[in-house]
Amino acid sequence: MAYLIKNVSVLGGAARDLLIEDGVIKEPAGENPRNIIDGTGLVALPGLVDLHTHLREPGREDAETVETGSRAAALGGYTAVCAMANTSPVADTAGVVEQVWRLGREAGLVDVQPIGAVTIGLAGERLAELGAMADSAATVRIFSDDGHCVADPRLMRRALEYVKAFDGVIAQHAEEPRLTEGAQMHEGEVATRLGLTGWPAVAEEAIIARDVLLAEHVGSRLHVCHLSTAGSVEVVRQAKARGVRVTAEVTPHHLVLTHDRAESYDPVFKVNPPLRTADDVKALRTALAEGIIDVVATDHAPHAVEDKECEWAYARPGMVGLETALSVVLSTGALTTSDGTIDWDLIAERMSRTPARIAGLAEHGHDPLPGAPATFTLVDPAATRTVDATETASRSTNNPYAGMSLPGRIVATFLRGEPTVLDGKAQK
Repeated sequence: MAYLIKNVSVLGGAARDLLIEDGVIKEPAGENPRNIIDGTGLVALPGLVDLHTHLREPGREDAETVETGSRAAALGGYTAVCAMANTSPVADTAGVVEQVWRLGREAGLVDVQPIGAVTIGLAGERLAELGAMADSAATVRIFSDDGHCVADPRLMRRALEYVKAFDGVIAQHAEEPRLTEGAQMHEGEVATRLGLTGWPAVAEEAIIARDVLLAEHVGSRLHVCHLSTAGSVEVVRQAKARGVRVTAEVTPHHLVLTHDRAESYDPVFKVNPPLRTADDVKALRTALAEGIIDVVATDHAPHAVEDKECEWAYARPGMVGLETALSVVLSTGALTTSDGTIDWDLIAERMSRTPARIAGLAEHGHDPLPGAPATFTLVDPAATRTVDATETASRSTNNPYAGMSLPGRIVATFLRGEPTVLDGKAQK
């Protein structure tokens, strides 16, 4: 089915028309298809790509499924998501990653790229079937024990050496477990005042420092998941200056929320790594603009009601974020030009092109121009919305932005020429 998008701004440029036909963007040449979308005031971006999504299936379908998470992603402007391995059973074999991959194909809303576990059962003791997962139909290229740190340095070195053979990447959940035993939130004055066990910034920074040295020694690719402290930024900055093959991500919530939110004792604000200080937030925004932090990744972590509506100490850490990610990034003002306007090209770089390159998703991250795959999203930057946690495609409502007014609205999302979202509504 053909679509003509009229008067749309590609990456903030001058308004133009785009023809969507046969899965490709074309230059209109007099065609007048039945399906016309008024793009006046809208911005076309390459489809967003998320390196860090929890879809919970198999095992916790009460919190999320591949289908519901994919729908939430499409509504957020995403065309591809990388599904973390901490499912039940764990995605540590070719069979499980292929199951997740096939579920994504069946849903048809976004491309679901499974992430394989580094170690069997996320136990941190023996390497998982890295080669078999890489050679599977899912073609896994990112491996992570997210939710757990690969704390054993010898095992981490072996993993880095193994994936180097096929240019894979180890995505590390940077947390020295011996420094975070019983930790409930960021270690600082708020934790002291609330009487909650603190989670020191150095627990993250020490692992990143160790791993960039290992990656440098091996010559392999390292990706730092959900970087959250100013100190971590400096470790990555220095490593990049030395030519280490390291990339890093930041979540939307770590760009806007601080540890002060814990004063409400509302478990929706409990997350791993924890919300940090205002100084950390400032450092993360600056590093994202500079490119020291390469990408924004949601760490979309849906939880069933009973895992969040309970006492803080017993609550599971995590927040949903796929449907609000772009709006949250826009609200920070971090990715702007010198005159303070939104830098749409930089947003495309941090939220589409670079994550697509890291994940090896060749069909994604292309600017929506004639000749490119018709895999893109349309954004209304002038719109604002008040977040309602119950109005979501996700099965979970643990949304930390509930009640907040956020800028921007996803109007449409296309995947290989087929609309997954039109007029802000999912099409499947």
